Parts: sequence; structure tokens; C-alpha cells
Amino acid sequence: MRKFFSGIVVVLLLLMGTVWSAGKEPEAVQTIGNKAARLVAGEGMLRLMEQELMEQSQAHPEVALTFDDGPSPKYTPLLLDGLKERNVRATFFLLGQNVKENQELVQRMQAEGHLLGNHTYNHVQLNKIPETTARQEILKTNNEIYEATGKYPEYMRPPYGAWKKNMELCVEMLPVFWDIDTLDWKSQNVDAILKAAGEEPEDGSIILMHDEYQTSVEAALLLVDRLKEKGYEFVTVDELIVP
Repeated sequence: MRKFFSGIVVVLLLLMGTVWSAGKEPEAVQTIGNKAARLVAGEGMLRLMEQELMEQSQAHPEVALTFDDGPSPKYTPLLLDGLKERNVRATFFLLGQNVKENQELVQRMQAEGHLLGNHTYNHVQLNKIPETTARQEILKTNNEIYEATGKYPEYMRPPYGAWKKNMELCVEMLPVFWDIDTLDWKSQNVDAILKAAGEEPEDGSIILMHDEYQTSVEAALLLVDRLKEKGYEFVTVDELIVP
């Protein structure tokens, strides 16, 4: 946001110079505009604004790959191998029952820089069960992740995107949804998954996938390769949410 307003200030200053110099030759207009910008903003501030505008123009679009329902002892290791090879970090929303059975795999996720989140213990729809039961599903999973990693998760993806109003205040977690649903669990087809992900996702998109299918793993790694070739950077969801 700061970069946005800095750019506006520069444009306004240059426009001011243009207005003040109406009727002059183009070279004179540019010279007066630059002098006006330096006079009002100062030489140092102007350089800072120009640098920020340049950095903004050179920034790469960012997307976050997210995987639900894991970890899978069969397919998650394959996915982790591929992500490590490509130097990509992702976000994994874990089921508590799977964490308990695959602690070493969860520890590997953490060690390799991935973000771990909560996806309830039994993949329940939170807005269709009593609030006390919903809280237990979340907190029990938090405890399993803590037992495996020594750290409580801060982010939560509610199954089916169903979230009770103000529940984040009760469990002190931030719900994370998605911008692109690949429906990988439904199609279980690499081409269909890639098509759903899109050729050029919007900057800041959160992509929903699952790490419990072979086709999802294959499609995810192909998607990484495709988007990296186009200049995309892969980040964890906290990097998109927290400025």
C-alpha cells in the first residue's frame, strides 16, 4: 500500500509541473516537472519513491500451494521430495488422526520449511456440530501437531470451507480458505487438475489441493514447473496474509 501511494505522489508532482508549465516546449515541461517534484518531495524522498516503483514493477507474482487431509504415508513423501527438489515451500492442513499416525512425516514437513495448519481431527463440518465438539476437533488436532513438532499451529482450514461465526476468537486461530479449487479429489486426473489451476493464477492466489492422491502429486509438481517458468514465486499462506 505504501508503494501504491508513493507512486501516486510522484505522478501528482509531475502533473503539477506539467500544469505550471503549460504552453512550454516538451523539454521544458519535463524539466519543470522534475524540478517541482524535487522541490516538494526533496531529492532523497524522490529517489526513494523511484526505487520503490522500480521494485514494484520487477516483483514476481506470488501463489500459495496448500494441501488438505494429510499427511499420507504413501503420497506425501513423494510430494515432499518433489517440492524439495524445486526449492518450493507449501502449506499443509493436517488431519489430527493422520498426524498421530505419521509424526516423523510431520516433523519432516516442518524441518523442510513448510507451514503446518489444522484441518480438524476427523474432517468434520464445523457448522453442523455443537460448538463444544467443534472446539474439541480443533484443539485435539493442535495438540497432536504440538506433540510432533513442539509448536502449535496458528492457521486453520475448516473442511468444506464451513466456519462458525467468531470461532476464531474461541480457538485463537485464523481460518484460511482458498481462491482456486482444483477439485483434484474429484477428477483424479492430472490434465483436469492443471486446467482447474489455470494458466496464470492471479497474484496472491491460494490454491487448494490434497496430498493423498498420486494424480494430485503429479499435477502439483507440474504446476510448480509451469508457473516457475512464468516467473511465479511460491510462498506459504502466512506470507500472503501477514504483510
